[in-house]
Amino acid sequence: MKRFAFKMYLKSGCEKEYAKRHAAIWPELKRMIKNAGISNYSIFWDKDTNMLFAYQECDKDTNSQDTSNVDPITQKWWDMMSDIMDVNPDNSPISIPLDELFHMD
Repeated sequence: MKRFAFKMYLKSGCEKEYAKRHAAIWPELKRMIKNAGISNYSIFWDKDTNMLFAYQECDKDTNSQDTSNVDPITQKWWDMMSDIMDVNPDNSPISIPLDELFHMD
């Protein structure tokens, strides 16, 4: 199992809308993420910096931020979220992978 952490940027004043949209995450998106081998997926919000910190475990050599082969469900989600996050030209969230420096089981 590979651990993957990354940060993303939430636009100011959008934290409630971000939480609302994720509370109603589409079942087909959830299924797709699980079928891709991604589990234990959490996103945290740092209110001082408006930065999102995400963590997930992947059983394959991929992660939810992989833009090399985006399925239509993920693209639709990214398009919907693009108004409240900093995004790339394809509407994927600007996400910066974080290096793991310590892990304890």
